[in-house]
Amino acid sequence: MKTDLKITLVQSELIWENASANRELFSKKFQTFEGETDLIVLPEMFTTGFSMNAKKLAEPNDGDSLNWMISEARKHNCAITGSVIISENDKFYNRLFFVLPDGTYEKYDKKHTFTLAKENETYTAGKERLIVNYKGWKICPLICYDLRFPVWSRNTEDYDVLIYVANWPKVRTVAWDTLLRARAIENMSYCVGVNRVGFDGNDHEYVGHSAVYDVLGKQVSPSAFDEFIETVTLSKEHIESNRKHLQFLNDRDKFTLT
Repeated sequence: MKTDLKITLVQSELIWENASANRELFSKKFQTFEGETDLIVLPEMFTTGFSMNAKKLAEPNDGDSLNWMISEARKHNCAITGSVIISENDKFYNRLFFVLPDGTYEKYDKKHTFTLAKENETYTAGKERLIVNYKGWKICPLICYDLRFPVWSRNTEDYDVLIYVANWPKVRTVAWDTLLRARAIENMSYCVGVNRVGFDGNDHEYVGHSAVYDVLGKQVSPSAFDEFIETVTLSKEHIESNRKHLQFLNDRDKFTLT
């Protein structure tokens, strides 16, 4: 078990609906990393931008983007996570892959599809949450609009890190900043949000604000409107000492979802 976990946030512009160009873009960015990392976090739909053009853009589960993630994870000896458009059993999914350094992977399908953009009319919602056990850390990766629904992220498994990959637009940046901090505080976990920057093919603007918050809601990473790559070290001792001292999670309301 690692007492510290290094997470690298990659806040980037995306090339609209061009998966091969985006994979090449991120491969070049990875070559600029300094030092080692345990986990690279990419934005939501990092190969295409937030597109509803799934019929044109969707890949099979074992398509080029997953194979690229596997290759890069092995090359850099770290885990990589981010979401892509997947076609499976005649349905489309906004699917997050969490790829481990040995090339194995786990997946999560976005639970809350963004009705304002009619994502629900194109993509099938997932039904199960994912908890990844990695290097002695329990990680819960979620996707963008999931951030607005605290019940879905409720920390019933005592996870250590909550991750949101996103294409969250500039007009709702205040909500992004506020909800990331709230999710960290209420779940007494680190909360990591990785967003994109630039304009998409629908002329929506994104200004990043990717960030890491600790279990007390303190921001422990820089916050920028432009492209950046930042590695943040998370501390297991910080989690355990604060949970032991405050014991807020012991007072959680008990209920089940149906």
